[in-house]
Formats: sequence, C-alpha cells, structure tokens
Amino acid sequence: MGVSMKNSFLPTSRQDMDERSLFELDFILITGDATVDHPSFGVALIGRWLEHLAYSVGVIAQPCVDTLEDMKRLGRPRLGFLVSGGNIDSMVSNYSSAKKRRSRDVYGAQNGTYMRPDYAATVYSQMAKKAWADIPVILGGLEASLRRFSHYDYWSETVKPSILHDSGADLLVYGMGEYAIREIAEKLRDGMPVDRITDVRGTCYLSETIPENAVQCPSHEDVSWDTDESKKKYAKAVKLQAENQDHITGEALVQAQLNGQYLIQNPPMPPISQADFDLVYSLPYVRAAHPMYDALGGVPALEEVQFSIIRTRGCFGACNFCSLAFHQGRTVSVRGDESILSEVDKLISHPAFKGYIHDVGGPTANFSGPAGERSLTRGHCINRRCLTPEPCSNLNIDHTSYLELLCKLKNRPGVKKVFVRSGIRYDYLMADPNPAFFEALVEHHISGQLKVAPEHCSDAVLDVMGKPHFEVYERFAKDYRHLNRTVGKDQHLVPYFISSHPGCTLEDAIDLALYFKRIRHIPQQVQDFYPTPGTISTCMYYTGMDPLTGEAVYVPKSAKEKAMQRALMQYNYPKNKQLVADALCAAGRRDLIGYSASALISPDGVRLPQSKSSSSKHRHSAGVKLNMKNKGKKKRK
Repeated sequence: MGVSMKNSFLPTSRQDMDERSLFELDFILITGDATVDHPSFGVALIGRWLEHLAYSVGVIAQPCVDTLEDMKRLGRPRLGFLVSGGNIDSMVSNYSSAKKRRSRDVYGAQNGTYMRPDYAATVYSQMAKKAWADIPVILGGLEASLRRFSHYDYWSETVKPSILHDSGADLLVYGMGEYAIREIAEKLRDGMPVDRITDVRGTCYLSETIPENAVQCPSHEDVSWDTDESKKKYAKAVKLQAENQDHITGEALVQAQLNGQYLIQNPPMPPISQADFDLVYSLPYVRAAHPMYDALGGVPALEEVQFSIIRTRGCFGACNFCSLAFHQGRTVSVRGDESILSEVDKLISHPAFKGYIHDVGGPTANFSGPAGERSLTRGHCINRRCLTPEPCSNLNIDHTSYLELLCKLKNRPGVKKVFVRSGIRYDYLMADPNPAFFEALVEHHISGQLKVAPEHCSDAVLDVMGKPHFEVYERFAKDYRHLNRTVGKDQHLVPYFISSHPGCTLEDAIDLALYFKRIRHIPQQVQDFYPTPGTISTCMYYTGMDPLTGEAVYVPKSAKEKAMQRALMQYNYPKNKQLVADALCAAGRRDLIGYSASALISPDGVRLPQSKSSSSKHRHSAGVKLNMKNKGKKKRK
C-alpha cells in the first residue's frame, strides 16, 4: 500500500516507483493537464485523497496518443485507471468560441508542444482499454461529468451519446468525486467486479436493464434528430436532468443509448462534510508544477491559483450559462477557518510567497454556506431559483463568517494583503442589510480593480440567463463608487458581458453598446456565448427553447450576426466599424450613424445599403433564417 510522501510528487515514472519501493500501483490517474500537485487541480486532489486512504497512486499526464508507451510506462495498475480530460473540457481548452484552435494550453507547459487531444477523456479511456484490456477504467472530472448524458456537441454540431458509450469506460463519477471514488476503491479492493458496482451515488453506468423507480429521459434516438419534435424531446431530457441533481430530492435517471444499452445515473452523492473538506485540503500537496516543466517555462494555470485559497464548493446562483449546478451542485460546502489558516501558514513558508493571498473564495466567493435551512432538509426548489428574479425569502443572506475569516487572514503574521478575485455575486451582496462586508471589501480586499459579471443590460436577456435585472448592478456600481470615494481609493469596477447569448437580439446588443457609450466604457475583452456541454443555455442554443419553461427563445446563430453583436460591444474600434454599421442598418437604427453626440459611429468609410427597406428584412439578422432552414427535415444530427 502507498505511504504519503510529504513534499514529493505522486509517481510519474518507474524511477519514482522504485524510489518508493513500489512494484505496482493500485490506481493510475490519467489527465489532460500537466502534472501539478495543487488542490485546484482535480487529479492532484483525487490522487492525494486516495494516497491518504492507503492506496498507491501514479500519474500519467498528457500521454502521447500516437503509441501506447505512455499508458504502459507505470505498468499494469492493480485496481484501475482513473481518467480525466483535465480541469476543463478538452474542447474548450483547445478551441475558442469561434472554433479556432487556441495557440496554447494554459494547463500544459508554457513552451511545450500542444499535447491535449480533442475529446481527451474519450481518447484516454480508449487507450487505457487497449493497453490493459482487463483493467477497470473509471471516468471522472469535468469533461466526463458534463457529457454523461446524450449532449449537444457544439464543435461537431451533433448530439453525441453519453461519453460512457463513446469512451468504452466501465464507470463514470460525476460531480466532486471524493466520496464516490472512496466507495469504488473499497469495492475494487475487496474483489468486486467493476460491472457489479452499480449502487454508488454520484456515478453512472451502462446496463441492459432498467432499475425500478428510475425516471426515464427521452432516449438518445429520440433526441438526436434535427427536427422540431426531436429538439423538444432533447429539451425535456435536459429539464429532467436539471431537476434531479439535488442530493435530497434527486431520483435515479435512465436514458436509452445505443446497442440496447441504458445509461443509469444514480442519485447525486451528498456534499462533502466540513471535516472531510478540511482533511482533503490538509494533504501534503507540493503546491507546484512538476520539475519536468521547469525548462519549459512552468504551467501558466498554476500562476492564478498557487497562492489562492479555495474556501467553498457549489453554487446556488444556478445561472443558465454555467455548468456548476450540474457538476458541483447547488449546495454550498464551506471549509473551517482553522483549516484555511493552516493552509495559509503553508503558503507563508513557501519560498515564492511574497505576502499576498490572491484570492479566498470558490465558485462564488461571498456565498458562505447553504442557501438556507429548508435546502438542508427538503432540498433545493426544483422550479425556483434562490436569487432570481428576486432573492428568496428563505435565503440565508449573511457575510459575517466570510468577513471574520478575511480579518483573521489579514492579521496573520507574514500576510501583507488578502484579495478577493473570484466571483462576487453582487445581487447577494446588495440583499444584505449589513454593509460591513461591502465596506471591508472596498477598503481592504481589492487589488486595484474588482471584476463582476452583470453579463448584459437587457432585462429580457438577463431573464433568459437566469441573472438579476440590471438595476441591481447599477445600484451596486453606484454604491461601489461611493464607498471608494469614502475611503479615498480609485479602484476600477470591471464588468463582464456576454455577446450572442440565447435571447439576445441585435436590438439588445445595440442597447448594450449605447450603455457602454453612456458610461464611457469599452470592455477590453469580449466573450461570445460558448455553448459548452451541460448548461441550460446550451440547450437553448441547440433547441431554440427554454427547457425549464418550454418557451421559445431567439438564438443568434449565424456567424455574421454573432460578429455584429460582438463588434457592437467594442463599437469604437476602427476594425469593427463596418460590422457596427451593418448591425445598425439591419436593426433599423440608422439614426445611430452620424455626427451627433448620440451616434455610435460616423458614416465615414463605411458602406451603407441604398435604402432602409433593402435592409429591414434583415431585422433580427440571418440567425432567424438559419433557425428555420432545416425545419421538418429528417436529417440525423
């Protein structure tokens, strides 16, 4: 059995195994990320957790896909392969929202060859099966979790079956996996065949039979055709999946796949306890990238998190474009203060630490526990959100414990500053009648600028997103400026906005441009909506309907309209001028082309249609035509 080796990495080579007198390993972790022993990297966290449970563990990072040599270099694992595509979906890692290949992989070596394959979790699972056919392969991590059901794949523009079907893996762990992998490891250690491990919460498996009392989703066959009826069934499936992700109320789900197999999702695993949460983060992480990357400039993704503290998991905000509710769940788990203070002491002793804690938070930094007592006993509401359209009367709104922790950290010897950089949910902050946290945040915990995400200024678009109405952000921005003046600081507020989200018309995009003009702000970075697996918004993008309500949703899909919406967010960039002019003409807003103070652009240097009527038929843009183009066709996606 493995023994925890303080201040050393998990084995990545036979030499490492020899130094630990390990003839074989119990588990081999395969990941699309570089080897980074830091708790922000899922493979490091699971590896250290298994090591703590007395299993020997090795890591194969970004294996070469041209041969099976890397898959065999640590030998045959005794109990199983644990496969992850990495910290983010490999397709998101590899491609921009415009489907252009990214120039580098921030989770790989800075100066290394781009090594993560497309659909990495599937590729690695298939390779592991080829290398050692008799060894269980267990999928986990974000890519597997969000692709566990039949899902729309933006890059191939098809509905793919469950990743379990494509990958050939034996079992899939969804969500945060400590408890599930502990139970699976115990069963494998005790000699149970992997095909009999069918009762672990937080897992999915394939079966030729359906368990009793399981909720049936529309089948892969039903949801994978490019017809209106098939898309309605796809939306129904997504709705059922969203409604059964609570560990208290969630039921087992079934979805027929291919070849007579059924995907079975067991109910979610309960959230990690505070004691185990503390334990997981107390394990002997080196908190660094493996030395093999030193000559390649290190691993860029580590820089953002190396001196940050993870305090929470889960998010009851449940925005439609975010996959957190589907992966981590809506229940917020929180570490104890002593655990965090102990971790900070380790940071202080790190030779590269300069006294600055870059972040203390999680998916949403200022959520300090479960949404309320009701959610702990009865689960989260299926048909309501905690914060939108208004904060629920049962919501526990209290920043006291978070503020107390920040004060403790700020006063710790060796700490100069403690910053909050992960997402602040400003509507939750504004709902707190006690201003103490807001005041302390502005005075002590902002590093020059605060990033928040209003996402849009149109309330209609925000409703589709599941975000609060814009007046909440405007009140927050006003109070933020006032507090900065009060403490004599000039700390910028940097808002993030999304272009081309489902529900956003050209008129909405123009309203956003006019808002930027009014506040004299042009965002330096613009994010197009990215239809990633596992989100409600991706379902809207594919089906043209809100799966939770069944209502039709306008979807900007054409490359031209998405380019116009993006250009409007940076309307004063010379390179965007023609696209902005095209957008204004298409929307019937020629009044915004001119020399007056209210105009967005001048007519100089742009081509304009000869008449208003010639462009009015373009209203709402070519996206509408694209949505209608394949209506009724029996073409298989």
